[in-house]
Amino acid sequence: MPGLVTKVTDTIGAAGVMFRAGLVPFPRLDRGLKSIAAVDKYGPFAGPVHAHAENGYDAVAIIDERGPITYAELERQSNALVRAWQADGITSDSVMGAMCRNHRGLVLTMLAAAKNGTKLVLMNTGFARPQLVDVAAREKVVAFVYDDEFADIADALPDDVVVYRSWPEGTAADGSTAATLDEAIAGRTTSSVPAPEKNGGFVLLTSGTTGTPKGAPRGHTSPLASAQFLDRVPLRRGQTMMMAAPAFHGTGVSQFALALALGQTVVMHRKFDPENTIKLVAQYKCDSLVVVPTMLTRIIDLGPDVLSKYDTSNLKIIFSAGSSLSPDLCKRVTASFGYVLYNLYGSTEVAVATVATPEDLTIAPGTAGRAPVTCHVELFDENNKKITTPHTIGRIFVASGLSFEGYTDGRDKERIDGLLSTGDVGHFDANGLLFVDGRDDDMIVSGGENVYPLEVENLLADREDVLEAAVIGVEDADFGHRLRAFVVVAHGADQNSDELKDHVRSNLARYKVPREIVFIDELPRNATGKLLRRVLIEMEISED
Repeated sequence: MPGLVTKVTDTIGAAGVMFRAGLVPFPRLDRGLKSIAAVDKYGPFAGPVHAHAENGYDAVAIIDERGPITYAELERQSNALVRAWQADGITSDSVMGAMCRNHRGLVLTMLAAAKNGTKLVLMNTGFARPQLVDVAAREKVVAFVYDDEFADIADALPDDVVVYRSWPEGTAADGSTAATLDEAIAGRTTSSVPAPEKNGGFVLLTSGTTGTPKGAPRGHTSPLASAQFLDRVPLRRGQTMMMAAPAFHGTGVSQFALALALGQTVVMHRKFDPENTIKLVAQYKCDSLVVVPTMLTRIIDLGPDVLSKYDTSNLKIIFSAGSSLSPDLCKRVTASFGYVLYNLYGSTEVAVATVATPEDLTIAPGTAGRAPVTCHVELFDENNKKITTPHTIGRIFVASGLSFEGYTDGRDKERIDGLLSTGDVGHFDANGLLFVDGRDDDMIVSGGENVYPLEVENLLADREDVLEAAVIGVEDADFGHRLRAFVVVAHGADQNSDELKDHVRSNLARYKVPREIVFIDELPRNATGKLLRRVLIEMEISED
């Protein structure tokens, strides 16, 4: 656990990062103090919007499919929404849920929940009815905001849950009489609302790749926590951000909060389309693009003929997080957009662990980078002994001011000396760069040898005839487990399993060669792009 000296050093370093990024607006320090006071009053999400409005900063905050909306309009409308909810009996003791795409309705819901001191559970838009019901019951959700496209799913909630429509599409698909957010706001007072008796906050949900998603609460954090993202990523005041990643995900929430604090304009579109995303980047001269890796892959797969149609020369940052980037994808992004790729490694539970800059990814494609200011990363072996030698695989543990304090159901991740487990294993190279070798529970023991799938997957994906690959362990009477690879080949490429096996055999130890290669059209993933290995494990494969 970081000692007193380290904490003091972290604080000084974080303050310096925030000053350079423009979060402390010199010479107008009075505005900086107002911002700090607003964050203390309403939290790190709603506080900056309130401060911008109070300071007369009336720039465009969001551009979505309904057009632009300014910071002042967000402030007024969210104030009115708080009053509408309070009239419906929603208090700081209430828990709300939201199942929304990327648009102003979700943002207003986030702002109003923070100002009302209400806990907001951000539901995955990929949920089916049973998942929504299970999570809503566990989290004790009493009010729910949803887009009309999810009306059939929201209809599974108990009748006593108060519901609001955040993105209406004409008449409600289910004939619901639920008020839209616009209807709830209409006629309400828009002046500032009193500070809530207790702070609100978001409940982020884990990916749920191994079962029902767990709730990871995000409460009131220090204003200095923003430095974790700004230390190694050059987000600055007044820029324009394209938010392609889903805003209900930790990646989207964190970067959107930063954009609001920096007074940026955020461009949003409800559904991701790779070419439309690049079109919007060019149209609004975006400085940054926030994605999850599967989105980035689909953008790069558009190819040079499509990408060259759009002027993306203003793009300074492609920020990717949510799962690992293969070395091949890092190289392809640099070839298409230049040295603009930043890769954040973390998790729903620990938040930020490390960030890889374009320089890091040039030296070592696929690296997770280094810990930013206030973050500390250490490796431990199976006996909880710290690993200090390079190229030695260990379990990854992180100390961060943004780490959660435990799941909403009372469970927790493993902790050692105040550091929190990510659930991953990895190693540092001789230059101190972190590499994530895979999930701790993904390790396959084959013939007494330990195999982490990611190494084999990256090797296969590095081939021009392979778009992506996934490796799992299958029970085997002789070896305990054998390796089975699922491969998506490039358009027009041959499905040659022997050639792929020979490629692995030529580059890795023999026990890492998949015994079987199964060709499929696409890998199963959830709404945030996480690979669903359990679907592959349960898939029935012909033995022909």
